[in-house]
Amino acid sequence: MPGAGAMTAYIKEDNVLSLSTSAADAANAGAKAMSAPKTATSDALLAAVLKSLDDDKGEDIVQINLRGKSEMGDYMVIASGRSSRQVTAMAEKLAERVKQEFGVFSKIEGKDTGDWVLIDTGDIIVHIFRPEVREFYQLEKMWQPGSATAS
Repeated sequence: MPGAGAMTAYIKEDNVLSLSTSAADAANAGAKAMSAPKTATSDALLAAVLKSLDDDKGEDIVQINLRGKSEMGDYMVIASGRSSRQVTAMAEKLAERVKQEFGVFSKIEGKDTGDWVLIDTGDIIVHIFRPEVREFYQLEKMWQPGSATAS
């Protein structure tokens, strides 16, 4: 059995490691200082998406206005990344930025392979491709004015 001095040292150490009231108050003050999310209008969300893709060195960024053409969203954004790793990183950062800035949780598909990642923010549908995959599917051609559709 340890001596009385050992027990006192243990109690003293335990008190030192506990969270002080002032540290808890500081943490709460920091949480309150964070700004509230912006209003997620489709135009504001589009601007944030385009900025995020540009900041992450997205290439050949195209925005397509879907209003009046489709009920799935207001805009579609298509961009390319140079590698699977960049495509995946751009998608993850975009989803995180939209969540932090607007409080919008995005659905992400295709992140595991990184060839074609779809991010659905609700009003904005974002496709990020590797260049070869984008060339193969030519997704933006479907939505360009005057494109032929099968009847």
